[in-house]
Amino acid sequence: MMRYIQRLADKDIGLTNSMIPLGSCTLKLNSAIAMIPITWAGFAGIHPFAPKDQVQGYMKLIKELEDDLTVITQYDAISLQPNSGANGEYAGLMAIKKYHESRGDFQRDICLIPTSAHGTNPASAALCNMKIVVVKCDANGNIDVQDLKEKVEQHKEKLAAFMITYPSTHGVFEAAVIEMCDIIHKAGGQVYMDGANFNAQMGLTSPGLIGADVGHLNLHKTFSIPHGGGGPGVGPIGVKKHLEPFMPGHSVIPVNGRNTLSVSAAPYGSAGILPIPYAYIKMMGKQGLYDSTRHAIMSANYIAKHLENDYKILYTG
Repeated sequence: MMRYIQRLADKDIGLTNSMIPLGSCTLKLNSAIAMIPITWAGFAGIHPFAPKDQVQGYMKLIKELEDDLTVITQYDAISLQPNSGANGEYAGLMAIKKYHESRGDFQRDICLIPTSAHGTNPASAALCNMKIVVVKCDANGNIDVQDLKEKVEQHKEKLAAFMITYPSTHGVFEAAVIEMCDIIHKAGGQVYMDGANFNAQMGLTSPGLIGADVGHLNLHKTFSIPHGGGGPGVGPIGVKKHLEPFMPGHSVIPVNGRNTLSVSAAPYGSAGILPIPYAYIKMMGKQGLYDSTRHAIMSANYIAKHLENDYKILYTG
């Protein structure tokens, strides 16, 4: 059986025989000291629906992790329920959808997505029954602001959301990102920021500062939970104050009083692995998190510089 599994593995490219092709978004520091606590019975052996008075330590960890991520992202609130980035996208877009509906804007179902966005974005928008309109990029990999303005003008009465990845999947920090957020807001839309590449902005800027209304993080990328082969992951969403009432709740164990729109079977999603990012953030501290971002950007540019004579570097920003 082991030889058979190994033969199957050898048919695919992987970290044992190549470098990972998603280096822009994936951090792989899975230190033993951060991993050890997930083996403790106090974390690993707790039922998801255990009464809160029996899991006070867990609730303290969850609250502190939410608070730390709120500070890092400059959103107003965090939900740890989504089990993955894609699950977070669904939760965030549903929050936007419910927000519009609460205001009587049931017609708002257009989601603008640039060609530089993370690949899961259009799938998540379709899952939320939104209509996808693609925004072009220019020759340098930036979102074409003029094309965005035209699409917004064309669809402003039905505009629900604009999904942006920052820095983009092209590896570009969009110079006009704040201007683009303003364009969307003036048309009554909401900005969703994909956190796939949050590695490259943590400590330097933040979604809340840029003008995003909602977006997910990948704790299994930026905050050291190992992932591969489909999980486990945590894709929490952060929201601005006006979207907080529409964050995921749970019908069995209400989350902050919310008992509707759960996106996971458990109220706190993949809670068993939350000790990993908790430990990582506490040990890194403010300066360490900032340094990790600087090193990630410098390392990417170092590799690009040394490969530029042998490979075509598409976009440099």
